[in-house]
Amino acid sequence: MAIRTDQGRAGGVFFCTFTCFKWLPLIDTVSMYAWIHAWFRRLHGENNRLVGYVIMPNHLHILLQVPEGGSINKLLAEGKRFMAYEIRERILEADHHELLAIMATGLRRGDAKRGQHYRVFETSSDVKDCWSGKFLHQKLNYMHNNPISGKWSLVDDPAMYPYSSAGFYMLGSAPAVPLLHVGELL
Repeated sequence: MAIRTDQGRAGGVFFCTFTCFKWLPLIDTVSMYAWIHAWFRRLHGENNRLVGYVIMPNHLHILLQVPEGGSINKLLAEGKRFMAYEIRERILEADHHELLAIMATGLRRGDAKRGQHYRVFETSSDVKDCWSGKFLHQKLNYMHNNPISGKWSLVDDPAMYPYSSAGFYMLGSAPAVPLLHVGELL
């Protein structure tokens, strides 16, 4: 379900996806991987717990535990906003004029009044409340298998994709960012 409204409750475990405008590979084009890892560490420092993730060239999946009183919508909105600023700056620095032209087509009425010049992300995010162990495992498997799906074929083995929590779960590898093992939630 595409979400632009509040989830209706504070705290919980959520599977979230957000996508670059028109599925452009903006994350990869400007190499945002380290920046996103730093964002994950900031979330951890604010008592949110990342359970799983995969950073794809044009979208991001996260499984995040938000503490009681926290808002998943606020966390995503802030993360997307600051990520968009960084992506835009990197695209401007690299003179990717063709990308900027495409991103400018995504502006809506009123965006310019708020100082926006480009659309970096699709306007809505997909947020699902995770209410069972089966659903949590289903979402972890889905996100971890994203890099090996037919469309992407980024790696042969999902555990080898460096921008994912798959190695942590499948091989016991040290994670690139703090992770809460799904088993600790169940």
